[in-house]
Amino acid sequence: MSVGKVFHPGISSNHSDDSPYSWSVPPYHPSSEKYENTKTCKGPDGELHANLLCPVDVADVPEGTLPDKQSTEQAIRLLEKMKTSSSPFFLAVGYHKPHIPFRYPKEFQRLYPLENITLAPDPQVPAGLPPVAYNPWMDIRQREDVQALNLSVPYGPIPVDFQRKIRQSYFACVSYLDSQVGQLLSALEALQLANSTIIAFTSDHGWALGEHGEWAKYSNFDVTTRVPLMFYVPGRTAPLPKTGEKLFPYIDPFDSVSALMEPGRQAEDLVELVSLFPTLTGLAGLHVPPRCPVPSFHVQLCREGQSLLKHFRFHDSEEDLALHGNPRESIAYSQYPRPADSPQWDSDKPSLEDIKVMGYSIRTIDYRYTVWVGFSPHEFLANFSDVHAGELYFVDSDPLQDHNMYNDTQGGDLLRLLTP
Repeated sequence: MSVGKVFHPGISSNHSDDSPYSWSVPPYHPSSEKYENTKTCKGPDGELHANLLCPVDVADVPEGTLPDKQSTEQAIRLLEKMKTSSSPFFLAVGYHKPHIPFRYPKEFQRLYPLENITLAPDPQVPAGLPPVAYNPWMDIRQREDVQALNLSVPYGPIPVDFQRKIRQSYFACVSYLDSQVGQLLSALEALQLANSTIIAFTSDHGWALGEHGEWAKYSNFDVTTRVPLMFYVPGRTAPLPKTGEKLFPYIDPFDSVSALMEPGRQAEDLVELVSLFPTLTGLAGLHVPPRCPVPSFHVQLCREGQSLLKHFRFHDSEEDLALHGNPRESIAYSQYPRPADSPQWDSDKPSLEDIKVMGYSIRTIDYRYTVWVGFSPHEFLANFSDVHAGELYFVDSDPLQDHNMYNDTQGGDLLRLLTP
């Protein structure tokens, strides 16, 4: 079952959310979704605008609701049906926020007073950043309130007072999302399904909030490629609750006396989202398909990514073996396309036929290494002998990735080892 924004809309999901192949019932989309990018944001002039910053009075918006509220309500209705069913279920709930525009119930702004909002710790474009690596955040420039700032292209910068407002609204959107997840988990427990349901929480990308002088998601930096990844496995990640205890009590974000939840265990390994499929398959007790060969077009079912089951073993002997391996063996991959070596109007989202450069990036526990190479959109091939630029950041000495060491002679041996 699919609720909300699970697959990306459009051609990437065949304009159908991959239905009927991925779902046994038609995917649900909230009716108020169609207003997300329309003029529903009240500006200082009292008129409605299509803004980036869009705190709203929910009673005043079309249909008197917001997409994520509707998705939570629909997900709970589906859980209520599952309560009376003996069949196992898979339910994916895709929330819109904190995706732009930042359209959310205005009361969540109160959680983040503007006078307490700080700027990004590194708000300047790094001196050693190759122009091809910079994303000019054209999507937010198209919003009416950002257009009114009359910013220079491609580097801006955004005035600091507006930067604080962007960060405030992003944080408010995250808390709004958190409240929706809290309501959903509280309903799961109230329906007595929590003790038999595996939960995974994640996202598709991060979002730059002024770091490196960038905004949005169109880069290979950690701030845009890292995502939350949390699991609940009954009896493994937390003991089953005793009679009268609650695992997922709803915590009102506006209740200052609410007790904080006990934090769960954390794992320091680098993992990738391609591990979700084999991990959830294994946790559910299903057969985990074999790894995909290269090429894999002839294989009906296979997987990429490694299972993360080792992180869910809690017996002392198993835990020692599982969690104290060599973290330097872990690598996470990402890539992002560019139409040219310098920022263009379509640098963030180039059409396939316009992709001329591809940035391939690997992240280890010690460093992030990115190489920007020539790319053929017709053959889908990268030319690693045609290097346009490179980036190398060492995690321990440069955790914010502000000092590019790619051209430093001390990194020469490492670069030779990493370049294909």
